[in-house]
Formats: sequence, C-alpha cells, structure tokens
Amino acid sequence: METRMARTDSAREFWHQVLSAGGFTAVPRWVAAEPAPGPGTGTYEVTVADASAKALRRLSEETGVRSGAVVLAAHARVLAVLSGEDEAVTGCVPAPGARPLPCRLAADGARTWRSLVLDAHRAVGALLEHGDFPVERLARELGAAEPLYEVEFDAFGSDGDAVGGTVLRLSVVDGADGVDGAVVLRLRYRTDVLDGEAAGRIAGYHLAALEQIAGDPDAVCGDASLLSAEEVAFQVEGLAGRRRELPGLRVHELFEERVRAHPDAVAVVHAGREWTYGELNGRANRLARALRARGVEGEGVVGVVLERGADWLASVLAVFKAGGVYLPVEPGFPAGRIAATLARAGCRLVLTESGSTGTLDEALVSLGGVERLLVDVAYGEGHAADDL
Repeated sequence: METRMARTDSAREFWHQVLSAGGFTAVPRWVAAEPAPGPGTGTYEVTVADASAKALRRLSEETGVRSGAVVLAAHARVLAVLSGEDEAVTGCVPAPGARPLPCRLAADGARTWRSLVLDAHRAVGALLEHGDFPVERLARELGAAEPLYEVEFDAFGSDGDAVGGTVLRLSVVDGADGVDGAVVLRLRYRTDVLDGEAAGRIAGYHLAALEQIAGDPDAVCGDASLLSAEEVAFQVEGLAGRRRELPGLRVHELFEERVRAHPDAVAVVHAGREWTYGELNGRANRLARALRARGVEGEGVVGVVLERGADWLASVLAVFKAGGVYLPVEPGFPAGRIAATLARAGCRLVLTESGSTGTLDEALVSLGGVERLLVDVAYGEGHAADDL
C-alpha cells in the first residue's frame, strides 16, 4: 500500500511540474487559400536518407537510447524553432498503442543534439513510468488551458488522424514502401490549419534536424539553420514586398504627428470609452513618465499584462515613448509561462491592471525583483501629459 501511494505521489509531482509550466506549443497557421478550407485531414510523407538513417541507428545503439527518442529530439527542436520558444510541448505516444501524453522538452539552440536526444530518452521513460496517472483530471484541478498539446508524436507508426485539439501528428514508419530499413516520416495535418506546402516545409525541417544529428550529434542545435537556402531567400526577400522609403521617425513619433494634425479626432473606442488622439497621447505620456520614474531607460524591457483595450494601447505607446522594449504577455497565461517569459526577457517592470493580476501575482512571487505597476496608479501620480 505504501509503495503504491509513494508511486502515486511521485507521478502527481511529475505531472504537476509538466502541467504547471503552462502552455502548449502552437503550430503556425499556414494556409495559402483564401478563405481557408473547412476541417479535413491531409497526409505528407518524406523518407530519411539511407546514410542518415544508418547513422541515427548507430547513435541509438551507442548511447543506449530508444530509436524513437532520436526523432523525438529532432521533433522538439523543430517545434521550438517554429514557435520561437525554448521549450517544446508535444503529445507523445510512449509505447505502441498507448495514448499520447504531454511531453515537455527544453530544445533551445544552446544545447547539443546529443544532450537533447538523451533528454528525449529520459522523457519517454518518465511517460512510461507515470502514464497511468489521471493527467486530465489533474489538469482540470490546476486550471491548465485546454488543449494540453496540439501536436502529437508517435514513434511506433500508428496512422492516427489529427483530431480534436490536435492539428499535426508525426508518425515514424519503418520499412515503408517495401524498402527494408527505410525510415519514413508521415505527417497527418488538419487542412484548415496547414496546407500541403506548409506540411512539406515542416517535414523538411524534421529531415534537416535528423541530418544534423546524424552528421554530428555533438554539434550545438542552434549552430545550423533548419531552413534551406532557398527558403531563407524567400522569407527574407520574397515575402518582403516592394521596397519603400521609411520615414526618419519612430512609431510613437509618427503617432505624435497625427496627434498634432488631428487632436480632436476619435482615436480609440472600446467598452463604452471614447478617446481622441489628444486624450490617448496625453495618457500615454503620463504612463511613459511613470515608467521613466521607475528607471526605464533605452531598451529597458517592460512587460504589458493587460486585456486588449484603450489602456493597453496607451501602455504600448508609453513603453515606446519611454524608450523601452514592449513585451506583450497575455493575462490568461499560466503563472509558470508568465514567469518564464519575464525571466528570459530580463524584465524588471510590468504594467498591468487590477483585473489582470491573478496569475501574474503568482508568477512574480516565484521571480522576485520584478516591480508591478497598475495603470490606474500611474495615471494617479499626476505626471505631465505633454510629449516627452
């Protein structure tokens, strides 16, 4: 009995850490057609080059890790790059026929592929050990956002569809197409989220990651891009549109020009409030001076934790006017995610409102040294309303 209870307590602690860190890894919405097609499922397959597949198997044998852990490591790195986050969360199938479980991996570009592979191996082992715990019930207790993940990974070749909250499912299929030893990556994706071209790009990123692991497992993940030279050129030049001469003013200075030209024109309407350009500018200036009074200088990071509205708009302008860097944080994010975002950005000051401080307060307790400033308090300090 005591052994069973200890095992349950250990599983609860494990899943509490996984879930309380907050947030799933979101896949970019890439559908070229306008309007996007209705819900459906598409399939895209790519074959890992034979030389790379053999090198990956040798790595698995040398390190004693599950073969699926190598692909899981590549998958986590792709998700991290796609989302711009240092961590990746995917639903991982830990054994043939098992249900997917939330799997969180640190996949930042500063670590080596080998260390990421070993972490992936340990993560799958933890899922196997704690897989019979009622994860969904604990998630509800913690108030974790649904769904827990929107990407699934299956190293055992199950041909499941992307259903429910899942938008993309990656399966590893051995010996496909009748070729003994071939390794095929099969992507099943929701067609209202991704189109075939986008699925092909994501499959290509996985191939690139696997080739980098096979080529040098001790290389640093972030030293080489997952994008081809052609895609880099397309992203940098092809999507940029025609070249335009930019004004010699910053965003808030362009806004101030409009204020001087039309001070009494309505600038923002929200929730029964209506502000002119002059009123919005004055409020932004007062907030900016409140930020300056608290030490915000050039490129100082200011977190803005507000619901989208008039005060949010004034706060963003205020950060620019004070010379700071605007760091948007959704008030509804879990405390762990807010804390991680503020810590990574080196943020020491947060602008917020009384209705948006619930999880923020919890996050600030774990950080320490980060000041919270309510918008209404800043307005009440009587700072001047003219331009800085």
